[in-house]
Amino acid sequence: MRTSSRHPRAGTSPGTLVPPPEAPLPVLHAFGYGPEGCEESHPKDIAAATELHGRHDTLWLNVDGLGDIDLLKRLGATFGLHDLSLEDVLAVHHRAKLERYEGYVFVVLRMPELSADGEIETDQLSLFVGPNYVISFQQRHGDCFDAVRERIRNGKGRIRHLGALYLFHALLDAVIDFYYPVLEKIGERLDDLEDRVIAAKGAAITSEIHRVRRDLLTLRRAIWPLREILNDLLRDEETDKKLYPFLRDCYDHVVELVDLIETYRDLSTGLMEVYVSVVGNRMNEIMKVLTIIATIFIPLSFIASVYGMNFDTSSPYNMPELGWKYGYVIVLTIMAIAGFGMLYWFWRRGWMAGSQVDDDADA
Repeated sequence: MRTSSRHPRAGTSPGTLVPPPEAPLPVLHAFGYGPEGCEESHPKDIAAATELHGRHDTLWLNVDGLGDIDLLKRLGATFGLHDLSLEDVLAVHHRAKLERYEGYVFVVLRMPELSADGEIETDQLSLFVGPNYVISFQQRHGDCFDAVRERIRNGKGRIRHLGALYLFHALLDAVIDFYYPVLEKIGERLDDLEDRVIAAKGAAITSEIHRVRRDLLTLRRAIWPLREILNDLLRDEETDKKLYPFLRDCYDHVVELVDLIETYRDLSTGLMEVYVSVVGNRMNEIMKVLTIIATIFIPLSFIASVYGMNFDTSSPYNMPELGWKYGYVIVLTIMAIAGFGMLYWFWRRGWMAGSQVDDDADA
């Protein structure tokens, strides 16, 4: 039996480190800072990062890429990180969660990303929050933390004064805020789909609506557990009371995002129902026109078939009209009267577009 490459082989020891397939080699980016200043570097090894940590109050070490198991083990040995939490870093399909270990808190988040073709994906962000450090691991290069880095460089706000837990809040807030432009894109897609649904244009509307619903489900799975994480932090007595307002603000944003996702899911469901209704109504209109045409030609075909039998006129019981001088004109006139008479009757019954007469009035 084949095993999935996302997880260690069944039966292996807990804490076994298996890198994700095709994981890029890590790139380190470190900030050491405090109220007095900030130092930024791209350390080549763990020793350089620890030296930076020793010179400043708070260290933020960001690791882009999970392709070096030895680096992960050295980080674990240096900062006392448990093997099980390191294993979760490499299992890149976790739902968001918070776990407490001795000396640090381990947090897993889902970071949204818009691909070039408009598809929505989520990358795993793993955070180790210690008393005076934050270590972040990302699946690949590129994130939404540029504004946080600028705040550290420029010393704006409280970020240099409130330590590692406030840095964790800043990173969490940046991830949560990045969901808003992603949802705005989905809102634009829904607006475009609504216009196309009303016009009933495009055979691929149903598949596009299903893609939107799938993207919303992906975002819901990513954002929903964040409420539990923030609730846990707000209930924790060890959380600095100064951070409560900021954590509550994050919680409010998460609740707002969940409500927005649920609203968009309801809209997408309604769009599907409207589209099915519009297509059904168009089909009914087409069937009505075809039925009217077929009904008109039924008596005409009957008349034409009767006079197409061409019996000999020598018998008085055969068709005398075949010998009339104006028989052809008379039959065509009768057929025209029958056709237009049926059209008028359909119009009176309200079965044709533009009719102003109700069935009850006609009855």
